[in-house]
Amino acid sequence: MPLPKVPGAAILSIRSQSLLAGFTIMSPPPPSDPQAAALNWGAAPAGAPGLVQVPASARFWMKLIAFSGPGYLIAVGYMDPGNWATDIAGGAKFGYALLPAIVFSNFAAMFLQWLALRLGIASGRDLAQACRAHYSPAVARSLWVTCEIAIVACDLAEVIGTAIALKLLFHLPILLGVCLTAFDTLIVMGLLKYGFRYIEAFTIALTAVVGLCFAYELAASHPDAAGILGSFLPSKQTLTDPSALYLAVGIFGATVMPHNLYLHSSIAQSRKIEPTVSGKRQAIRFSTIDCFTALTFALLINLAILVLAAAVFHWSGHANLESIEDAYKLLSPTMGVGIASVVFAVALLAAGQNSTLTGTMAGQIVMEGFLGLKMNPFARRLLTRGLAILPALAVTAIAGDNGTTQLLILSQVVLSLQLGFAVVPLVRFTSDAKVMGLFVNGLWVRRSGYAVAAAIILVNGWLVVQTVFA
Repeated sequence: MPLPKVPGAAILSIRSQSLLAGFTIMSPPPPSDPQAAALNWGAAPAGAPGLVQVPASARFWMKLIAFSGPGYLIAVGYMDPGNWATDIAGGAKFGYALLPAIVFSNFAAMFLQWLALRLGIASGRDLAQACRAHYSPAVARSLWVTCEIAIVACDLAEVIGTAIALKLLFHLPILLGVCLTAFDTLIVMGLLKYGFRYIEAFTIALTAVVGLCFAYELAASHPDAAGILGSFLPSKQTLTDPSALYLAVGIFGATVMPHNLYLHSSIAQSRKIEPTVSGKRQAIRFSTIDCFTALTFALLINLAILVLAAAVFHWSGHANLESIEDAYKLLSPTMGVGIASVVFAVALLAAGQNSTLTGTMAGQIVMEGFLGLKMNPFARRLLTRGLAILPALAVTAIAGDNGTTQLLILSQVVLSLQLGFAVVPLVRFTSDAKVMGLFVNGLWVRRSGYAVAAAIILVNGWLVVQTVFA
C-alpha cells in the first residue's frame, strides 16, 4: 500500500526550526482518498514556513523571478571541480573536438532535471519519497545507501577542489586546505537560518563569479571561433581514437549528478502554488524556464573550460596536461597575462563552495524521503563532510598532493556507478499515470527517457571498466 503523502513544506528541512539535535521520525498525515488528495499534493497550508510566495496577479516576468532559483542550485552540480579535470584534459589533448560531447551531455542532463521537477510538482513527492512509497523497504534502503555514497563522492570532489584552490591562491598545503573545508559548514548553517531565498541568492552570486572569471579568461585567450564552430561538424576522430572516446565518455558520465535528481524533485516544490491542474501546469512552465536557463549557463561554463584549455594548451606544446594544478601554473606564462592563473583559481574556489550547499540539502532530503528521519542540519553537514574529508586526508598524507588528482577521478567513477539507481526510478515514476496524473510522460518522452537511462548505464559501465583496468 502506498505511503500517505508528506507535504512539500515538510521535505525542505532547511528551516531554522530544524536546528534541534539528533533524529526525529516524520509522522505522515492520516490517509485520505487518493483521488481527492491528488490535486493537493505539493500544496502547503497557508503561511507554511519554507515556501516562497508567488504573486497570483503578477505579470509574466515577476512570476518568472519568483520561480527562479532552484535551477541554479541544481546547475552548480554541473560545474563542480569534478568536471574540471575531464574538460581540461579534453581541451588540452584534442583541442575543440570534444565540445559536442559537452553539449550532448548537458542536453541529457536538462532532460532528466526536467523530469525531476515535473515529478515533484505534479505528484507532490520528491524522488526519494516516491521510491519509499512504491518499492519494498529493502529496495528503498538500498537506494538510499547508493544515494548517500554519491553525495559523499560529490562532496569529496568539492573538498579536493577547494583545497587545491586554497593552495593555489594562498600557498596552503593541501592537507591543511582539506581540514579548512570543514569550516564551510558555518557558512551553510548561517544561510539555512535565514531561509531558502538567501541560499538561492548566494548560489547565483557565486555562479556569477565563476561566469565572470571565465569570460575574462576567454577574452584573454583569444580562442579560434572558426575552430569552435568546425568542431560541431561530423568527425571520426572521437570514435576512432580510443583516448578521445574515453574522454568523451568520461565527460558524458561525469555530467549528470545522481543526487541532483533527488534534490530538484524536492526544491521544485519550494514555491507556494495553487493546488489545481492549471496551477501545477504554470509551476512546471516557469520551473522549466528556470531549469533550462540555469543549466544553459552551466553548459557555457563547461564549454569555456574546455575552450580555454584548447586555446592555451593544445597548440602550445602542453597537450598532455591533465591536472588542475598544472593548468594553473601554465595559464599565466602561456597566455602572457599575469592575473590569468589567479582568476582561474578564484573560479575554482567559488565552484567548490557553491556545490557545498546542494550536498547539504540533498543529504537531508534523501534521508527524510527514504527513511522518514530528520537530522539536525549541522550534524548532517558534519557527517557528510567528515566522510569526505577522511579519505582526502588519508590519501594526501600517504601519497602527497599528486594523490588528490587520482582521488578526484575516483570520486567521479563512484558517481558514475550510482547514476543508474536514480535515473531508472525517475523515468519509471514520471511515466506512471497513477503517480503523475494528467502530467504523465507522453509516448516519445517515455521512450526518450528510457533511451537516455540505457545510454547512461552503458556508458558509465564502460567508463568504470576502462578506468579500473587502466
